[in-house]
Amino acid sequence: MNNKIHVLYIDDEDNNLKSFRATLRKDFKIFTAIDAEEGLRIAQTEEIHVCIADQRMPGMTGTEFFEQMVKINPDPIRILLTGYSDIASVIDAINKGEVYRFIDKPWNIEQIKNSIKNAADIYFMRTELKDKTVKLQKLHSEMNQFVYSLSHELRGPLMSISGVSKLAKLEIQEPHILEYFEMIDSATFKLDDFIYKMLDFYRSTKIDNKVSEIDFKEILDQQIEAYQSKFDLSNFDIDITIDQEHKFTSDGSKIRVILNNLFSNSVQFQKLGDGPKKITIAIKVTEEGATISIADNGIGIDEKYQKDVFGLFTRATQKNVGTGLGLYMVKEAVEQIGGTIKLESILAEGTAFKISLPTME
Repeated sequence: MNNKIHVLYIDDEDNNLKSFRATLRKDFKIFTAIDAEEGLRIAQTEEIHVCIADQRMPGMTGTEFFEQMVKINPDPIRILLTGYSDIASVIDAINKGEVYRFIDKPWNIEQIKNSIKNAADIYFMRTELKDKTVKLQKLHSEMNQFVYSLSHELRGPLMSISGVSKLAKLEIQEPHILEYFEMIDSATFKLDDFIYKMLDFYRSTKIDNKVSEIDFKEILDQQIEAYQSKFDLSNFDIDITIDQEHKFTSDGSKIRVILNNLFSNSVQFQKLGDGPKKITIAIKVTEEGATISIADNGIGIDEKYQKDVFGLFTRATQKNVGTGLGLYMVKEAVEQIGGTIKLESILAEGTAFKISLPTME
């Protein structure tokens, strides 16, 4: 395998071609062409890393050659040789982005060697970046398939287990056997909740935003309904105020991640006992964007933990609830759609989050 840098040199003077080849053939794999047409044929059939062309050639100038070359093979890094002061050609080449650098003729051997090596470094870095982009696109596609499987293939059996357990509890009277089914229900609930968290994690960390018009009332109605099937909210005073007279556009899935996790925390991190449990949600939409405030009177967060609560797998309480993912996902989702989030919390009194989100185009 030849690991040399492949260089194509186009010049209408044969002596220059011979001199170039003789001087640089030990360092690089050299291709030469006496005119632009031959240079284009070589660029189309050979692997070229760096292309050097004389500006003043009959029929087609170096700049015009590069314009044609980009159409058939845009990858090689291009160097233009100028044997005279032609500012118009230089400006034209720069404006069209065709040329990496310029070298005056007659060229200096060390100067041209360094220029070729530097240009080749750029070529190989771009090639590596292109390969990584292809791999990332493949990984993204595979991740989408994985998330689909996580949502459907895992949750299906879980729901079957949960359904069978509920039916069994209706027919069994022995307390010690009922206790086993309660343990099954608890385990399936935790696993199902973890699957939801993984789906939220994927949505919150996706770089691409899918922008659509957001109806906050519709989203909250859906989420409250979903939580009523998961949690006993009969003892909660849930106060929701939505002021949305203006159109608001954003990534709906990330909005759901934010509301889902903050509401979930407000439910799960409540004080023990029969005291009043209150959750307040206030959303206001203006022409500039939306503000979301979610507050509760739960156990609160100790001040010493507050600066770290948005970290991955960070728990701000000793209560054995949650995965340590929720607030991390909220912050990721907020930042992905260009917003900010603020936390205020007093231990044993409650927690409040205020989120500001811009409307997205």
